[in-house]
Amino acid sequence: MNKEEALREWDLVIEPTTSVFNLHLRDIWRYRDLLGLLVRRDFVSFYKQTILGPLWFFIQPVFTTITYVIIFGRLAGLSTDNLPAPLSYMTGIVAWNYFAECLTKTSTVFRDNANIFGKVYFPRLIMPLSIVFSNLVRFGIQLIILGITILYYIFSKNYHFQPNAYLLLFPFAVLVMAAQGLGMGLIVSALTTKYRDLGFLITFGVQLFMYATPVIYPLSSAPLKFRKIIELNPLSGVIETMRFGLLNKGSFTWQMLGYSTASALILLLFGILIFNRVERSFVDTV
Repeated sequence: MNKEEALREWDLVIEPTTSVFNLHLRDIWRYRDLLGLLVRRDFVSFYKQTILGPLWFFIQPVFTTITYVIIFGRLAGLSTDNLPAPLSYMTGIVAWNYFAECLTKTSTVFRDNANIFGKVYFPRLIMPLSIVFSNLVRFGIQLIILGITILYYIFSKNYHFQPNAYLLLFPFAVLVMAAQGLGMGLIVSALTTKYRDLGFLITFGVQLFMYATPVIYPLSSAPLKFRKIIELNPLSGVIETMRFGLLNKGSFTWQMLGYSTASALILLLFGILIFNRVERSFVDTV
């Protein structure tokens, strides 16, 4: 019996060495049931043994929006580009929360799952992908709150709601944002296997990064000398696209969206390559 005939007798062959450019996409598809189980686990276990449970999905953006309205709208007097302050802030908060959760949770995936990774084989990329998809469920729930807020302003405040054709770009913008969060998270996760300090840095670094992103302010209200710097932020084009398509206000340009898309693809590819390289020996360093 030659080698090819022997390999045909097995459903899965684990080889000791593979190319760093092998993304194991076929293995990920084969383990799609595991991906679904992990998404369900993340969604259920995160709020297990809490009093309010999934209601925290609704409470967090509402209370954050109220806080921003008081601090940045009333006290600081930041412009919202003639939009109702709650709508402007909530749009940015919902989008930012999704990116921030994908980044922070993916950045510790090696450390948090070291015991599982060391005992059983499965495509390691399944873990960060489950984080992205489980946070997508949370993002969808918070979008419902945003929709309810829009309906409140339409019927109670006579707000003239004018979405435009760019609303069709909303799913694409979410995909780009997920790729950015996943790519950055994979890079940080790979580095934290040797440099634990990055785990502490990412917790408050994400908060600081928010202020360099048009979340609590529209890009049009930023001072001209800082606007070019903010435009270099790959998230700026994504959030402005969401705000423009949904609320018909913002500084949307195809150049900004194209820059965000290109940045997402580069970050994702670079992150996966580093992740694949580190996963071979991370058990020795974690």
